[in-house]
Amino acid sequence: MPGPQFYQYLSKEQEKELARIANAIVAPGKGILAADESTGTIGKRFSPINVENTEENRRLYRQLLFTAPKEAAEHLSGVIMFHETLYHKTDDGTPFVKVLKDSGIIPGIKVDKGVVPLAGTDDECTTQGLDGLAERCAQYKKDGADFAKWRCVLKIKPQCPSYQAMLENANVLARYASICQQNGLVPIVEPEVLPDGDHDLETAQRVTEQVLAFTYKALSDHHVFLEGTLLKPNMVTAGFSCSKKYTAEDIARATVTTLARTVPAAVPGITFLSGGQSEEEASVNLDAINRFPGRRPWALTFSYGRALQASVLQAWGGKKENVPAAQQELVKRATANGNAALGKYSGGEQGAAAGKSLFVAGHAY
Repeated sequence: MPGPQFYQYLSKEQEKELARIANAIVAPGKGILAADESTGTIGKRFSPINVENTEENRRLYRQLLFTAPKEAAEHLSGVIMFHETLYHKTDDGTPFVKVLKDSGIIPGIKVDKGVVPLAGTDDECTTQGLDGLAERCAQYKKDGADFAKWRCVLKIKPQCPSYQAMLENANVLARYASICQQNGLVPIVEPEVLPDGDHDLETAQRVTEQVLAFTYKALSDHHVFLEGTLLKPNMVTAGFSCSKKYTAEDIARATVTTLARTVPAAVPGITFLSGGQSEEEASVNLDAINRFPGRRPWALTFSYGRALQASVLQAWGGKKENVPAAQQELVKRATANGNAALGKYSGGEQGAAAGKSLFVAGHAY
């Protein structure tokens, strides 16, 4: 009697290409600039610096980021863009995708359509966007993107995250990952455990372990090719309202232990989200994680949005004459995080907003 038949949905050539892209994104000393803020979210970034949220201002701001001096590109392997941005061009008519590729940066695209309430739970959510995803991924690949991102959100509260929320979000992430891979995009799998709350580090660790266990069970169930994926998790930190303060070494121990218990060694790399940490905290904690003496079979690097952009926005302020100064802030933070990804960040790189908390309650894109 023949054994079970496993349907292979990727060719060996497809697998090889996905693994190549995934490994290039987590090259030593490099990480991702997450510039995929939705139209509403970028408005929240512009508001404090009194910049109007128009398409032209959004284009100008992203142009500033993508045309920064080559020193920034030395530490940035990829950029995640919002749909609108993927099709924008610089002042001289060069497509942003070409600008990035010419700098050796891999273009990526956010493909989820945001979080929606999950009925039957205590204010938990799931992420929408699976309808039509295959067609969108095929188009994005044709238009120059090589990887994608999809964010799911889980909360720590007395009854949360619930079994229902963990199961549903893991399944959605696995469906997304499978669809991306069939269309040549490396999926970045992002199950974010929010830092809202007063829970301690041990609680955050237990919950993150559980969420990641659900996630990798679902990826296995959906036959996702792990060598052609990346994980974008939260670092394990105590809740923002927790009265007990923990060191970077405490955070590193909790984070690396969590990953060692849950993430298969086949995954090429882990690109942490900054999760409302200040720019400096995000760099210092990433550095501590890379110095931690535990087993780390994956590259451990960054996929930061706010923690790469806060000082840039402050320096820019919407003024053309401030563009070079703002770009230097990006160079500073990219360099700091590139060094942190190697465990070689000495700390103290101060920008306009380096020490400022970037926490936003119930953060949504």
